[in-house]
Amino acid sequence: MNRRPLGRTGLQVSEIALGTMTWGEQNTEQEAHAQLDFALAAGINLIDAAEMYPVPPKPETQGLTERYIGTWLKRSGKRHDVVLATKATGPARSAVRPSHVRDGNLLFNRANLFQAVDLSLQRLQTDYIDLYQLHWPDRSTNMFGQLGYRHVADEDTTPIEETLAALQALVQAGKIRHIGVSNETPWGFARFLHLAGQSGLPRVASIQNPYSLVNRTFEIGLAEIAIREQAGLLAYSPLAFGVLTGKYLDGQRPAGARLTLFDRFTRYGSANTQQAAAAYVQLFREHGIDPAQGALAFVTSRDFVTANIIGATSITQLQSNIASASLQLSAEVREAIEAIHQRWPNPAP
Repeated sequence: MNRRPLGRTGLQVSEIALGTMTWGEQNTEQEAHAQLDFALAAGINLIDAAEMYPVPPKPETQGLTERYIGTWLKRSGKRHDVVLATKATGPARSAVRPSHVRDGNLLFNRANLFQAVDLSLQRLQTDYIDLYQLHWPDRSTNMFGQLGYRHVADEDTTPIEETLAALQALVQAGKIRHIGVSNETPWGFARFLHLAGQSGLPRVASIQNPYSLVNRTFEIGLAEIAIREQAGLLAYSPLAFGVLTGKYLDGQRPAGARLTLFDRFTRYGSANTQQAAAAYVQLFREHGIDPAQGALAFVTSRDFVTANIIGATSITQLQSNIASASLQLSAEVREAIEAIHQRWPNPAP
């Protein structure tokens, strides 16, 4: 498994990261531990979680994902073998954002972030977090499928400078080592980087945003920043919730699959997304490539990507997804991908 630099931190992380958001909902604690054992044996060292997980977020399951990681860390004794990443839940400014986490005290100010980190550390059974990420912006902006920006004037938000100062205090306390953003916009990403350089505050090491064959919006305004500022992408939803595996084609709804179980992920069900996914699946099959592995290999190959976050509900899926790291797409396949992208650009942003 190849490793890549995590920003300017000096840490080297595996180009495939293990996502964990199904643990506590679709996966048991035992299954989570088995995935962790398998992933580490395969060379993965970056584990990504969030205080909100599992997904869909519910009060009765919130925090289970981190708890499962914590019990594994205690059992395995392998804390120093992993780069542990987790996230602070952002403000619930829409009906689909969770308001139950930490009694709704979700603005990114010092008191809330210290509480969030302390609770995560308890669940994770560790005394430090390698990469602490802001799950989504404190302010209202276009994310989670909203393309157009709609400004909210006089909104009660925490200034980025104040958030960075709080994160600096957490670094100084030894509770976190490095910071990252998630679901950020070009303005927000650039602002975090600018203020860090201007004021000597912690520098963002990574940005975790969605990226897949059916959502390449990251390339438009964020990829150049990621490369030039050495703060690469941790790509999530690289298989578009399984759409790019082909298992949902022609209206199929396999038992136990995420889009079968949960109806909140509507952006992956549009006609254009289905048409694009069918074209990518056909392309890969024509070249003797497993569609999931082909879609993952495309993401991993991008020069602005630090790590490709894969998720699985079974060891069989996990093994196949990890195997994508050894797949090199030919020039012919890459050209065909661009042709499909031109026909159906970003149908699932």
